Amino acid sequence: GRGVEVAGTARDGLEALAMAREVRPDVILMDISMPRCDGLAATRLIKAELPEIKIVVLTAVDADGSVFEAVKSGASGYVLKDVDADELMEMLSALEKGEVAFSPGLTARILEEFTRLGALLEAGDSRRPRDPAPDGDRAGAERREDDDRRTEAEPMLMPRQVQVLRLVASGMSYKEVGRALFISERTVKYHMRQILDQLHLQNRSQALAYAARMRINRSADPFLS
Repeated sequence: GRGVEVAGTARDGLEALAMAREVRPDVILMDISMPRCDGLAATRLIKAELPEIKIVVLTAVDADGSVFEAVKSGASGYVLKDVDADELMEMLSALEKGEVAFSPGLTARILEEFTRLGALLEAGDSRRPRDPAPDGDRAGAERREDDDRRTEAEPMLMPRQVQVLRLVASGMSYKEVGRALFISERTVKYHMRQILDQLHLQNRSQALAYAARMRINRSADPFLS
C-alpha cells in the first residue's frame, strides 16, 4: 500500500547488486550488516553502475562512522531500524523530491562532522610552509593563496549557486535559504539540482561534503557573513 511496491529482497550485497541490475528499482533499503558483501560495499557497487538508484542504508547501529561512510558511499539516507512505518514513508516521499532521508538527529551530526573535517583541512593548510611574497607582504600572499584555493574550489558554479550551497551547508533548510536570498523554495531546489549535476554529485549529503572540503561554507560574501 501507500504507493510503494516491494520489488524484491536480497540475502546479501552481491544478490542486491544482481537484483538492482534486473529490477532497476527507484529506491533500495540496504541493510548495513550482510554476509559476503556488506551494505556499504554493495552501495558503492550499485551507485557506480546504476547511479540513478537511490539507496537508504538501514541499520540498528547509530554509529557516526557508519553514517559518514554511508554518505561517502553514495547513500541518500541512513535510517535506524526502529523507525515507524509512517516516518519511513515520509522519508521515502522526501527522496522523490530530491531530499535526503536521515533518522532524527543524524543530519545535525553530519553537518558537525563536515564542519570538523573542513576545520582540519584548514589547519593542515595553515601548517604548510609558504614562500614569502616578493614584496614581503606575507598577509597579502596568504590572502591571494586563499583566493586561489576558492577559485579552484568553485570552477563550475555560478555566484548564485555558490550562495545557495554555502547557506545549505550552514544548516539552513531550502525554505530558509529562499528567505535569505529573496527567492522561492522551488528556485532553491532548482539551483541545488543544477549544483549536483554540474559537480557530478548524487545527493545533498555529498554536496555538503563538497562544500566542507572546498571551504565553500566559509563565507567571503559580506551579505552572507
